[in-house]
Amino acid sequence: MEIISFEPGKQPCRVEGPPAFPAEGFLWLDFERESEPDWYEAVDDLTGIKVHEGHVQDSLNPAHPSYYEGVGDYDMLVFRSLSPETEEGEFATRPTAFFLFDRLLVTVRASDSRSIANVKRRLLESNIRLPSRPASLLHLILNAMIDRFLAMREPLTDVLDAWRDALLDPQNPFTDWHAVLEYRKQLRKLEMLCESQEDALSEWRDLTTLEITEHLTVRYNDLLEHIRRVYKYAIYQQQEVESMVQLHFSAVAHRTNQIMRVLTVLSGIFLPLTLISGIYGMNFEYMPELKTHYGYFITLGGMGGLAAVLLLFFWYKKWF
Repeated sequence: MEIISFEPGKQPCRVEGPPAFPAEGFLWLDFERESEPDWYEAVDDLTGIKVHEGHVQDSLNPAHPSYYEGVGDYDMLVFRSLSPETEEGEFATRPTAFFLFDRLLVTVRASDSRSIANVKRRLLESNIRLPSRPASLLHLILNAMIDRFLAMREPLTDVLDAWRDALLDPQNPFTDWHAVLEYRKQLRKLEMLCESQEDALSEWRDLTTLEITEHLTVRYNDLLEHIRRVYKYAIYQQQEVESMVQLHFSAVAHRTNQIMRVLTVLSGIFLPLTLISGIYGMNFEYMPELKTHYGYFITLGGMGGLAAVLLLFFWYKKWF
């Protein structure tokens, strides 16, 4: 457990020992899910409020979706954020559970949460505007989490652009269709994640009994707008994947048509020649041209002239 105290006009500071409320201000209790499953006992000792058993189980569940539920004494908000295992072209998420009291914010998260670690560092180094209440601190943490999703857009777009170029390269046929389908699956996961994030945050904003100033309401509306931007991006990228695949098949069909056109022109030239050679290949005894002294050369010349005329005709028609 890590305790950070916020007092008006003072720099936030870590507190050692058992948590205790300052004369003014509020506390932030930060727990690691893996090593502190009994975190609720410290909250009970500090506030005298017993956290609901179901909420405790939700906070310890690494697969829990984004979710909000309010009770009389506190609000619980579960929000999924990016995990450090996220790689280019794919991502993984994990939940962080927030419990908001009048003068207390409790977070239960994975031990290697980057967003919370960054917020702590910035708060203790005085690089940001200091929050005046738990809801303001919640906004800072959620904003850091959502910013990481916004930062995903550029590398995901680069992956799609590289695939688009590869799909249209006629010299190197594209074969990594599994990666394209996996990419689309990741975008679908991102879309569903944004939907659950928006629903949870909207419900908390609309149903919470905690005091939220007009200024803070505007900032939470901005958070929701950022989530919607990521959601729209996921939808747009899915459409781009579908368009890219259709473009690939259109290019393949066009190239096939070009090849078939050339083959058709060659067939159109050689079919008459094959007919002539077939006629003169008949084994009839009385064929008048067989006795012609220069018949062989005349026939070859006629076949060559016919081929040249057909070739010029097809070229004039722009069939190849």
